[in-house]
Amino acid sequence: MFVRKKKNRSGSISIVVVDKSNGKFKEIQCFGSAKSEFEVAALYLKARLWMEEYGGQQLLDFTEPDLKMQEAIETKRMLSKVDSVLINGTQLLLNRIYDGIGFNRIEDDILRHLVIARISQPASQLATVAYLKSYYDEDLELNWIYKYMDRLYATRRELIQQISVEHSLKILGGRIGIVFYDVTTLYFETGRQDILRQPGFSKDGKNKESQIELGLLVSAGGYPLSYSVFCGSQYEGRTMIPVIDNFIQRFSLTDFVIVADSGLNE
Repeated sequence: MFVRKKKNRSGSISIVVVDKSNGKFKEIQCFGSAKSEFEVAALYLKARLWMEEYGGQQLLDFTEPDLKMQEAIETKRMLSKVDSVLINGTQLLLNRIYDGIGFNRIEDDILRHLVIARISQPASQLATVAYLKSYYDEDLELNWIYKYMDRLYATRRELIQQISVEHSLKILGGRIGIVFYDVTTLYFETGRQDILRQPGFSKDGKNKESQIELGLLVSAGGYPLSYSVFCGSQYEGRTMIPVIDNFIQRFSLTDFVIVADSGLNE
């Protein structure tokens, strides 16, 4: 007997224990199907344990007896809880991190769902809508998410950055000794221009498209502190000082060293 991973037309993978005798294959037990790597691995491990316990198949194992026993106990303990955390295990973990940082001060469940989805399954807004529906049974309309991003910037931006700075200070012992600054460009699939979207030097090689510039300020260890958006035609070397000055005024942090991206000197 052996465990087979069988791909389905829907994109999921079924875990099946198969027996081969007289040149023929026969499915003995099916343990379900899943799409994520974690779920597939959990089902596969469950099938292996079932095969060893009920199929009488022994595996040669040269590890220490105590370690082998401990591993078996931990495996069975994990599997006993799979049914309750198989679907929302990632959500349970990330919810605690989200709250621990302090973002639960923002009374907005949509923001929570979008943040967790972005970490769990980075994808387009359209794919995010499908992901939230499939895994968390959250119904969000695509057009509503597009509008929500604008509203988030207008109403929550300051509080989000305040929480990020407070968390970074907590992690770094109350002092931000060094900050890193970098700039990237974000282009649009259109030549249409406005006060922000303008042609400029594109790091994506899209010099004919309109773009904006995004300046990001982070602490040592990569903890985000602040960001600013600039006109796409702006020379990025002149964006650093405004971002730093704005950061100092808003959070009264003056005792730190600035490390800028080498690309600023180009």
